[in-house]
Amino acid sequence: MNLAPVTDGVVVVNKPAGWTSHDVVAKMRGIAGTRKVGHLGTLDPLATGVLPVMIGQATRLARYWDDSEKAYEAVIRFGFSTNTYDREGEPASEPVPVHISADQLEALLAPLRGEIEQIPPAVSAKKINGVPAYKLARKNIEVELRPVRVCLHELTLRDVAGDRARLFVRCSAGTYIRSIAHDLGQTLGCGGHIHELVRTMSGPFRLDQAFTLEQLQTLKNEGRFAEAVLPPADLLPHFPTAWVDHLTVSQIRQGRDFHVSPFRINKGTEFVKAVGPDGRLVTIGKIVLPGVYHPEVVLAEVLPPQS
Repeated sequence: MNLAPVTDGVVVVNKPAGWTSHDVVAKMRGIAGTRKVGHLGTLDPLATGVLPVMIGQATRLARYWDDSEKAYEAVIRFGFSTNTYDREGEPASEPVPVHISADQLEALLAPLRGEIEQIPPAVSAKKINGVPAYKLARKNIEVELRPVRVCLHELTLRDVAGDRARLFVRCSAGTYIRSIAHDLGQTLGCGGHIHELVRTMSGPFRLDQAFTLEQLQTLKNEGRFAEAVLPPADLLPHFPTAWVDHLTVSQIRQGRDFHVSPFRINKGTEFVKAVGPDGRLVTIGKIVLPGVYHPEVVLAEVLPPQS
């Protein structure tokens, strides 16, 4: 029997190369048995690694991960640039011989650490007058994107071998690793683009938590899909948990503010997770007064499965 009950929460998928993030969502809809599936942070088809996928009611929590840091292992190939800033694009410069040392690259990486102004790739999801830039670029319409302020918290040169350099990057949301590769190639005068890219972290989600799509399909077939799902009450660990009783749960579902214990939640904490007696997340509450929270996102009541 090919049953896959909907289980609210997040599944950390190890996205395969060649798949779009939308492809992964479509596949996960079949595995999870629901259309209520979304992802956190698009990965290019070339890239692999961490793609957090929200299922069921967890899709309503997406706003709380908007500014999540990301981490990547990237391989840059120098010698020519491409129009997409990665290996899947068309060459945009003539190939040239490359002789790059670690010292050369280290000197170029130093000024990139910290906050910088970065111009996104023309082939990207950044919008110009409401239209994604990549759609304009595909129609050969000239695209001029404004610089965006991003932060490179860590930028480490792992090694240099021939025309390839391996970097570790930990950065703010909205950072394009492809732009780093392209800009380094332009500065060196030889061109450069991303050859490999693995996302190892997205917010609190890490590669060692990730499942391949094949593994998830197997878990579904064996009736064990829930083992891969991080339940809503376990998400957003930086929000303290406020345990609430049945009466308070009922009041929250009516949209009423609720009180939390000053002995359990630090005074002035902006957000809390209200968890009911059954251990399920009821709401994310936002502070309105010291010790008083307004239910900002209320999850629908889920009845436990019948035995």
